[in-house]
Amino acid sequence: MSEKRPNLLYIFADQWRAHALGYKKEDPVVTPWMDQFCEESVCFSNAYSTFPLCTPHRGSLMTGKYPLSIGLWTNCKIGLEEKIMLKPQETCIANVLKEYGYDTGYIGKWHLDASELNFTSSPKSGAKEWDAFTPPGERRQGFDYWLSYGACDEHLDPHYWQDTPEQIRPGKWSPEFETDKALEYMDGHKDSDKPFALFVSWNPPHLPYELVPEEYYEKFKNVDVCWRPNVPEEMRTPEMEVKARQYFAAVYGLDLQFGRIYEYLKENGMEENTLVVLSADHGEMMGSHGKMSKNIWYEESIHIPLMMRQKGRLTPGENREIFASPDHMPTLLELLDIPVPATCQGFGHGRAMAGLPSEEAPKDMFLCSYPGGADLVATFSKLGLSHKAYGWRGIKTDRYTYVCYNGYEPGEDPHEWLYDCREDYYELSPREIEADCKEEQILFFRKRLREYLDQIGDPFLFRY
Repeated sequence: MSEKRPNLLYIFADQWRAHALGYKKEDPVVTPWMDQFCEESVCFSNAYSTFPLCTPHRGSLMTGKYPLSIGLWTNCKIGLEEKIMLKPQETCIANVLKEYGYDTGYIGKWHLDASELNFTSSPKSGAKEWDAFTPPGERRQGFDYWLSYGACDEHLDPHYWQDTPEQIRPGKWSPEFETDKALEYMDGHKDSDKPFALFVSWNPPHLPYELVPEEYYEKFKNVDVCWRPNVPEEMRTPEMEVKARQYFAAVYGLDLQFGRIYEYLKENGMEENTLVVLSADHGEMMGSHGKMSKNIWYEESIHIPLMMRQKGRLTPGENREIFASPDHMPTLLELLDIPVPATCQGFGHGRAMAGLPSEEAPKDMFLCSYPGGADLVATFSKLGLSHKAYGWRGIKTDRYTYVCYNGYEPGEDPHEWLYDCREDYYELSPREIEADCKEEQILFFRKRLREYLDQIGDPFLFRY
């Protein structure tokens, strides 16, 4: 009988930036469990969200493909003529894992199914706005156990669906309940002959920031926010300080929940047979460059935590390879010794992590964002233009961020910028590039961006 493959436990939070970890000493967060986990893990210090928005990153995570390649050029939402969803025809990681004998489970925010209000004004599930009940079947993309919802930010009073439209309302902070169910799932599978693959998707620290348990906020209500130098003075208000403290408090709460999982694995002797991944879908600006939320090319938005641990197999330490959103699926499959489907467009880092011969890792990655609001899309359409040709695209290396901006409305002036993130850590002094620039470095970035656009079939209006 062949040796049982390792379990996979993939935990990711929504809108959790890489800077919000205690050991980083950047944000004033308290994360002792995650810090300890980092010491025992392969930590990717150059992990980024290819498209720093919920649905696009999640689609890449599940398929190993670029967001535009799977039709996820914005969030699953209402109001668009095109129904944004992860198509059942895609080859997703859970489909592959099932083929190789895994029991599969998903807990938490999904945000990859079309919102139910696109189809009916009165869903039986009670789903509102962008939310959706995903019924059993092909739209669950290979996940057997299901305790999830589409998109709803009621952190203190969450709801979930399993196999019927009846809502489950536990009356707990969502990460606490989801961790309860994750522990329950693992307990039911720890002695099985089959390995499990469980994905746990925490919604906090995603806004609304104020929806955090009071006992966590109490710990941070008087903490010095320590504004990043790129937060303008007009953003440093008492109201913003409260939002920042609420965000830090939510991260602290996530750390406590992660600690419960960490201890469970240790107490049940599962550290050596479980590959544990801790990550996020994108970051949070929190005032930097005068911005909130995400979906922009700055480090606060695109830089995400990524740690992978399997005791006794993966050697802990920093990994500086560029890690993009489509790289998650092929990397995980390689670490589980499962062939990577030809459909994957990302790079698999797993073979090198496991000490096996591997291709040289990419030295750069593609960044993108497309106008996704219904009003914006309609504005382009009325003029006979494709909104997918606008927004911004870029290239990220371990030192530079190169950005081409076409605007989110017709008629905006295009821009081309280069950020030196080593010399200008807070990205305060970008270089504006002239159209006739012939410098070798700029020509290289233009060439690489063109190569990515051609590979993906991206219609971005790019003059080079």
